[in-house]
Amino acid sequence: MRSRIWLRTFAAVSISGTEDDAMRAMILDGPGRALRLGERDLPEPGPGQLRLRVRACGICRTDLHIVDGELAEPALPLIPGHQIVGIVDAAGPGSSFAPGDRIGVPWLGWTCGTCSFCTSGMENLCESARFTGYHIDGGFAEYTIADTRYCFAIPDGYPDLQAAPLLCAGLIGFRALRMTAQARRVGIYGFGSAAHIVTQVAMHEGRDIFAFTRAGDAAGQQFARKLGAVWAGDSALPPPEPLDAAILFAPVGALVPAALAAVRTGGTVVCAGIHMSDIPSFPYSLLWGERVVRSVANLTRRDGEEFLALAPRVPIQTEVMTFALADANAALAALRAGAAHGSIVLRVAADA
Repeated sequence: MRSRIWLRTFAAVSISGTEDDAMRAMILDGPGRALRLGERDLPEPGPGQLRLRVRACGICRTDLHIVDGELAEPALPLIPGHQIVGIVDAAGPGSSFAPGDRIGVPWLGWTCGTCSFCTSGMENLCESARFTGYHIDGGFAEYTIADTRYCFAIPDGYPDLQAAPLLCAGLIGFRALRMTAQARRVGIYGFGSAAHIVTQVAMHEGRDIFAFTRAGDAAGQQFARKLGAVWAGDSALPPPEPLDAAILFAPVGALVPAALAAVRTGGTVVCAGIHMSDIPSFPYSLLWGERVVRSVANLTRRDGEEFLALAPRVPIQTEVMTFALADANAALAALRAGAAHGSIVLRVAADA
């Protein structure tokens, strides 16, 4: 399966000032292989597309799932990365942004626009959808192409590096939190990039956060408390009181029964990852009492608009560990090892 939407046959308005037609990129040639630093031709935007000079790109656990082969059929060879902050460098006809605009590009990169999901505000479920850094080359590169429909203006006041995690970790966490309705006591399993952002949103809304980490992760638990969690402990432990809802960012299926056991009657467990290990069997008694297990799939444009309007009001502050573009493999290894509290971001432009 391959979907390249780089087109070279349409005129575009440009402020690139580039001296050649090549760019540096970190490229995935196959599952389980390290990314290689290489050169690609500079892409040209077609109708409704933008070319961005990438300034920063966040690294997400989904990138690990793609690189490690847990998400099948990426468009190989592939440039990963889907939390992109960049400056519009060239705009194809019909684009809604102009050269010089600073914008963000999320995971959902293209939809058909005509199916029942697209026409009812549920484009996140479009069966023809294409995703940034998976079907469409992403932001582990100096330039990228994006569909103007799925780009967002970055709020003023957010530096490039701090803005990048908002575009997936923030958006998916926001959508997952909305799935918990008015739950006051919310458990978060897996306290990484998305969790540290959604905790700030939840506290802004007057909710109580209970943070669950890997056993022995004292630093992660301390980080959660620093952000305002009322309790933090090992994921194998029960919370000190029943939860109204739980959100699972950790891709561990065994945590689903644990979260069901932790929520009260009528509670909701939201699985927020795109990939998860198999969920083991569990007794019906854990589900009984009108408890709900549901997933979050991708995002909608409305999610993006609402969340990026909310972020400055909270205000959300992202904590980031940065790596140079050429060090993307080291950045992925740090994420795989759980070495960062907060978000990991590639500094693509030297002055980002």
